[in-house]
Amino acid sequence: MTTNPADTCEHLLRQAAQRIAGDSPRLDAELLLSHVTGLSRTSFRAWPERVLAPDQIAGFETLVAKRTQGEPIAYLLGHQEFWSLPLAVSPSTLIPRSDTECLVETALALSLPREARVLDLGTGTGAIALALASEQPDWRVSACDCVDDAVALARRNARALGLPVEVAQSSWFSGLAPGKFDLIVSNPPYIASDDHHLGEGDVRFEPASALVSGRDGLDDIRLIVEQAPQWLAEGGWLLLEHGYDQAAAVASLLQARGFGAVVSRKDYGDRDRMTLGQWGGCPSPSGQNPGQKTGEQDAQ
Repeated sequence: MTTNPADTCEHLLRQAAQRIAGDSPRLDAELLLSHVTGLSRTSFRAWPERVLAPDQIAGFETLVAKRTQGEPIAYLLGHQEFWSLPLAVSPSTLIPRSDTECLVETALALSLPREARVLDLGTGTGAIALALASEQPDWRVSACDCVDDAVALARRNARALGLPVEVAQSSWFSGLAPGKFDLIVSNPPYIASDDHHLGEGDVRFEPASALVSGRDGLDDIRLIVEQAPQWLAEGGWLLLEHGYDQAAAVASLLQARGFGAVVSRKDYGDRDRMTLGQWGGCPSPSGQNPGQKTGEQDAQ
């Protein structure tokens, strides 16, 4: 029986990588082929001459065609890793980004009670809440989202990971049961409605409701900052992710609302991408910045 070279893993991967745009076309092709075949990426290198079945080739070609149109690899695979946690994703939620892990790091560095009550507003896949719960099993972590599909997805991820995060359907605070939190954290929509980035890259395929927040991108952050004090315990923290050019504006909103110890933190690209403030608390002692990582403290 004659083998068709066009049906081998290496040929299919090479052809797909030439069609896919972006920074890592070969990696994308390998991830898609692994998804279709159930084979590891390592096996493609060890046995490049492996011949695939017609249905596998057809499935791979379908995914490659979608990827060439810009559809995010995470949506095509149905999952994305965040904080080393495998999370199911869907077009009803944002795709978790690695820079948001800086938000998790900042939250974990805060001095909170041993059994702190923590709320993740607009949880999407549940990424932030689940990461915090995985690191602090004594924390009582809850989350909410206004999108029914997102709530179902976050609950599914919590069950799959065996993490006791309660997820409620709520538009910000409006549907929550009364209570006080030691930390409220959120990665809310913060893109201006006329921002050109909305028509570029993966963002084109993500839900606009999770991205856009008024003419200057701050409508939802304003609402959260205004209402959060009613839900914060004395000395509790509000921690927000925002755009790279919004740190000063967010800090001003927090200070105007009466938050103290307001400070911004950088993402992995060295951009100010998150800002936090303390409600009813005192400025950090000894000039120490809130949310500073333990390693940074030890180095000083």
